[in-house]
This record gives sequence, C-alpha cells and structure tokens, in this order.
Amino acid sequence: MINTCLLNLQVTDPMNISEPDSSFAFVREFILLGFSCEWKIQSLLFSLFLTIYALTLTGNGAIMCALWCDQRLHIPMYIFLGSFSFLEIWYVSSTVPKMLVNFLSDKKAISFVGCFLQFYFFFSLGTTECLLLAVMAFDRYLAICRPLHYPNIMTEHRCTKLVLICWVCGFLWFLIPIVLISRMPFCGPNIIDHVVCDPGPLFALVCVSAPKTQLLCYSLSSIVIFGNFLFILGS
Repeated sequence: MINTCLLNLQVTDPMNISEPDSSFAFVREFILLGFSCEWKIQSLLFSLFLTIYALTLTGNGAIMCALWCDQRLHIPMYIFLGSFSFLEIWYVSSTVPKMLVNFLSDKKAISFVGCFLQFYFFFSLGTTECLLLAVMAFDRYLAICRPLHYPNIMTEHRCTKLVLICWVCGFLWFLIPIVLISRMPFCGPNIIDHVVCDPGPLFALVCVSAPKTQLLCYSLSSIVIFGNFLFILGS
C-alpha cells in the first residue's frame, strides 16, 4: 500500500502539475516500455537491431558514395535514388538509436521535448519518403511512357527542385498537429506502451478529449499514405 502511494506521488508530482485547462503540459518525461521482456531477450534484440541499423547505414552510405563519385550516375533517376538513401539514413536514425539505448536501460525514459522531437522528425521524414517515392514513380513513368520528351521535362534543375519540394512539404505536413498535441495537458500516467512516441499512445495519455485534433492527425496520415499509394499504383 505504501509503495503504491509512493508510485502515485512520483507520477503525479505536485511540482509537475498544472490546471487541466492550462496551455502547457506538465509531464516532464515519458517512459517508453518498448519490448517488455527478460534481460537476455532484450540483449538479443539489441544485437539484432544494432546489426540491422549498421547494415542500413552502410548500405545507404555506399549508394550515396557511389553516386557521388561516378559522374555517369548524375542523372535524375540516380539523383532521386541518392536522395532516397540519404533520407533513409535520417529516417531510421530518428528512432533506432533511442530504441537501442532503451534496450540496455532500466528507466527507458525520454524527455517531453525529446518525445515530440522524435515524433516530429519520424513523421516528417516518413512523409518526405512517401512523397519522394511518388516523385520517383512519376520519373519512371515519364522515362517509359514519354521517352522522347523525358530529357526536356526531367532536367537536373527540375529534379533538384522536386527533391526540395518533397523535403519542405514533408516537414510542414505534420507541423500543426504536433504543435497542437504538444500543447495539450498531460497529467499522468506517463507510460507509453510503444518503442517510439506515436500519436495513438500519446492521445491515450491526454487528460482531455480532443476528437478534432485526433481527426486532423489521422486524416493527414491517411492522405499521405493512401494518396501516394494510389498515385504510385496509377503510374
């Protein structure tokens, strides 16, 4: 009984609490449960994910180096491929290092700011990746279906512009939902049953109901996923 009371006091420390209608959150950190299993299994998972992470960095880094060093590969198709490899490195690095640290940590904590930064970069880079895949599909469509017009349409300048548009749109797409979620009151508990800071578990920890924010967040995700899927399928 005493331990339960102490645990409640630790989660809802009076110093970390504000009024429910406050414009700022008062949870200082979140606990990412991740894979809740024995230490031996967590060590095995750490080795497995570390190996996959290292191979991902090595493979994409090798692609970027090959494209950078060989002048013959400086054409739109390989420019898109190099941009995708560069994006993939940052995409996996937004979540995997913290997950690897949590495998070997007992506390598995992430700060409030760190959680939402991870949330922002993970979804922004994921959106950028979806948009870049759609642009790559469009590039191949032009090369196959419009071969005579392709060199005039997909110039190196236009290729670079399309890549920049993907990055800008990707980092602006989820900006408003993430700002809205971060300003909602989190009054505890602060345990996220996930390996990353995901909107679903975060909405479950909010003290007040926010159907409009949830609808906005899930609608934007659906538009990106299904919109790009249909575009790629059509191409």
